[in-house]
Amino acid sequence: MKEILQYLFNHHTLSKSEAKAIMIEIAQNKFNATEVTAFVSIFLMRNITLPELEGFREALLQMAVPVDLDASDAIDIVGTGGDGKNTINISTLASFVIAGTGQKVIKHGNYGASTVTGSSNLLEELGYQFKINSEELNDDLQKSNICFLHAPYFHPALQSVVALRKSLGLRTFFNLLGPLVNPAKPKYSMIGTYNLEIARIYQYLLQKDEKDFILVHGMDGYDEISLTEDSKIITKNGEKIYSPEELGFSTLDPESIKAGKNTKETAKIFMNILNGKGTEQQNSVVLANAAVSLYHTNKFGTYDDCLLMVQESLLGGKALKSLELLLK
Repeated sequence: MKEILQYLFNHHTLSKSEAKAIMIEIAQNKFNATEVTAFVSIFLMRNITLPELEGFREALLQMAVPVDLDASDAIDIVGTGGDGKNTINISTLASFVIAGTGQKVIKHGNYGASTVTGSSNLLEELGYQFKINSEELNDDLQKSNICFLHAPYFHPALQSVVALRKSLGLRTFFNLLGPLVNPAKPKYSMIGTYNLEIARIYQYLLQKDEKDFILVHGMDGYDEISLTEDSKIITKNGEKIYSPEELGFSTLDPESIKAGKNTKETAKIFMNILNGKGTEQQNSVVLANAAVSLYHTNKFGTYDDCLLMVQESLLGGKALKSLELLLK
């Protein structure tokens, strides 16, 4: 590792094959904690390159626990995290709203590393028991239109860096890998990124895949459509900046979509929203993300049609029903 670190400290970058090999060696605990911390710290000082991200991703997918799910018509809605905004769990809420419309969702998530409450913290607080068995996950997908893949179960290779990520409490390149390594490989993905340079790297990488994707970035630094400012939306067909009004909503105050101070408070907010007791602002940000992701599948008509569908799902109790079925 010393040679690798010296090489990187001299402002060099890794090739795809080098990045892949190092990630596999990290997973095999070939380096001590100090060496891995130094390695991770390099990417706190500069952005990751496309070959490096490709290599890390390929290694994790190669080492992932296989899962047998029909992902040919499913979507994952996920953000990189690490934007420091401490919002309500927008992508997880949007996932249940989407499931309530009948669209299959295969959600890949984890405990929060640089945030208080990740999707895994939230679902665990609500009583969900993580599953690794494909048959059980398929049952969830059939009965509730959503299943949840708890990342540590499917990426045991990352166990070696869990403590490191938590102790750092900072956004690392592992935040960037999470949205790219859903082991089920769903056909559609909506990924939120915290800055445009990362969105561009994702765009180059994902254009090589056969899967369809949509990247979203809140122009004031959110890894989702926040409605607090304009949002950039990038697809295989191009990119465009949308104002909140163009998406059918008013501009929101950032304070109106804040999460709780801990997982219990955040879970309470989550359930209030699904129970139809969310504020107008909370509902708006969830609906905007859900409508954009549903429209992205090109199966449900116009954006306005999709907006009506997600409103009916959230306000008509279908999203809540999807959660209740998942928790049974």
